[in-house]
Amino acid sequence: MRRLAWPLFGLWAALTVTACVLQFQHGDTIDVLLTPALGVLAGVGALLWRRRPENPIGPILLALALTVTASIAAEGVYSGSEGELRLLVWFDQWVIYLWFGLVGILLPLLFPDGRLPSRRWRWVLWAGAATVVLSVLGTAFGMPRLDSGSGGGLRNPLAIGGPVGEALEAALSIGGPGFAVVVLLALASVAVRFRRARGVERQQLKWFGYAIALLLTGLAASAISEATGWELIGNVGWTVFLGSLIFAMPLAIAFAVLRYRLYDIDLVIRRTLVYGALTVTLAGTYLGLVLLVGLAVGESSFAVAASTLAVAALFRPARARIQAVVDQRFYRRRYDAGRTLEAFGVRLRDELDLEALGADLSGVVRDTVQPAHVSLWLRSEP
Repeated sequence: MRRLAWPLFGLWAALTVTACVLQFQHGDTIDVLLTPALGVLAGVGALLWRRRPENPIGPILLALALTVTASIAAEGVYSGSEGELRLLVWFDQWVIYLWFGLVGILLPLLFPDGRLPSRRWRWVLWAGAATVVLSVLGTAFGMPRLDSGSGGGLRNPLAIGGPVGEALEAALSIGGPGFAVVVLLALASVAVRFRRARGVERQQLKWFGYAIALLLTGLAASAISEATGWELIGNVGWTVFLGSLIFAMPLAIAFAVLRYRLYDIDLVIRRTLVYGALTVTLAGTYLGLVLLVGLAVGESSFAVAASTLAVAALFRPARARIQAVVDQRFYRRRYDAGRTLEAFGVRLRDELDLEALGADLSGVVRDTVQPAHVSLWLRSEP
């Protein structure tokens, strides 16, 4: 089966070229730029399939890239048509549930070794498969009309009427909420697996959790935008979501499964927390100062200039303060080691006794590095 990896990657490349040409003809520059970016997803999937054929994570990523690209290509074919290509519209309506199931259910349940956390999670997997099947069948054969993106949509060429069609529509109404519940349970399985994990597996789950956290942050920002009407937050949220899905998630999975630079994740998480909090703090400060200075002075240009200077002056002290808070809360060992070194530096300026200094140095090394054994050798005068 591993021999199928690169041929399927070639199929993805052919679909990508087709989708880009079709979307370019319709002037959809977003899809023209988005589709080739899925090469990270497809490439990582093919690579993992070849390197780790026993792990289903690679085939899942490649299947995800293929389904999304096929949907974009289908949309490029029927976009702007008069309805004679209703089967492609029909395909585009239900295939989305397949890749939702791949990224929202299968990946969290099977990462990182391709096995469930335990046998007790089998029912979650079967429930996820049932919700996806209900959603696909209800959309494909129950919906009387298809949303083609123009006007009132198109008539579903394969819709089943009568009691069967009504039952399929009811199945779709059940599958949607059920799918959301199963996705939450699948994400909960990652947390359960992380609590039990040790060593390498724990670092692998940190990489995956980091990508999922970025993805959920983008979705949360988009939801806030929908509720408040702040379009800028929505644009940023969708950018973070797509960037996480296309770039962060496959790269994080590649680092985790291949164990490449596995322990760099702690530094990545630390910097993300620091600079993410710093960005939010400075942005909030800037907006608040612009409003306050603008109301006080009445000149928007002066308010913008004064707020920019104030935020620039706050950058370094704010970063130092936020970094100290992050280290104290999430990286306590690093924070304690820094405090220990600072205290040792203060004592070092006043200490003259070599024996006392050697004892202090050994204690600092023991507290910060925590080695199995500490020995100090001082060179004596000849």
